[in-house]
Amino acid sequence: MHTPRRARLGDIAPWAVTALAVIGGVAVAAVAAVVGVAGDGPVRAADAAAVAVPRPPETASTAPPTDAPANATPYDIAALPQIDVWSVTPGIPVDDAPFAPMTGELARPLTAAPIFADPTGQPLGYLPRDAAYGGTVVPVVERQPHWVKVLLAGRQGLPPDGNPAQTVGWLRAADVELTPVTAYVEVHLASHTIDIVSASGVERVASDFAWGKPSTPTPVGRTFVMLTRVVPEFAYTQGHPLVYLGVQSATMAGFDGGTVAVTAFHYYRERSGANSFGCIYLDGPATDRLAQLPAGTPVIISS
Repeated sequence: MHTPRRARLGDIAPWAVTALAVIGGVAVAAVAAVVGVAGDGPVRAADAAAVAVPRPPETASTAPPTDAPANATPYDIAALPQIDVWSVTPGIPVDDAPFAPMTGELARPLTAAPIFADPTGQPLGYLPRDAAYGGTVVPVVERQPHWVKVLLAGRQGLPPDGNPAQTVGWLRAADVELTPVTAYVEVHLASHTIDIVSASGVERVASDFAWGKPSTPTPVGRTFVMLTRVVPEFAYTQGHPLVYLGVQSATMAGFDGGTVAVTAFHYYRERSGANSFGCIYLDGPATDRLAQLPAGTPVIISS
């Protein structure tokens, strides 16, 4: 668990695959990516065809999806707060389906884009196209003709009184560009394995690692790579990058004197068992391999 330092934190061909992991007897659809052609660039979500995401019977819904109407209202972005790793936004939703399938797409604002808790409501904040601390390339978890629901950095509340779990929000399709997911990460805490899944297959990155102790557990569910950065001041990383995720501690409002408690993959000398503050401690090669993944890469952590 680490605090990004403000002072310092300054193509694989598209593919299609649906992964179904059975963990503790519960079927979990990890992610299904869209089919593309090597060399395709970003497309406006409003112009792209709808993506049909296969779902296993255990998670299938009999209710038809709700299609919210388009919203072309111009909003004063300057009057809205930026939603990022530092933000605490009481009205923003937390992820209510942390192990549900994703659409296999990443969204990035064309320019600063308003974020909505509900497509029929008013914006709670905005997502910039670029930010010093990342979090602007985000996985799409639901797709409608005029809207996309995405994972976000930032928290709804601070523990122990508020809910710091993975947050979500809605963006207007006309405000974003979409690119296909090229890989995702599966972390299994019980079996102590980390895999990168891509069109090439399943790559075992680690067969042991350290995770959060009971008082500071590693958050489980779906999240994403928010930011990857080498922080020389963190000598214990021995020069390896930290791969910061879009979810923060369930029990700590801040860490090491900072006001955030971000979960991360990083190198540490003691890297086996439940002994971290929530981060996942790895050896150098595993850390360096995960650091090669692009921003927005989905990460699914299962207990």
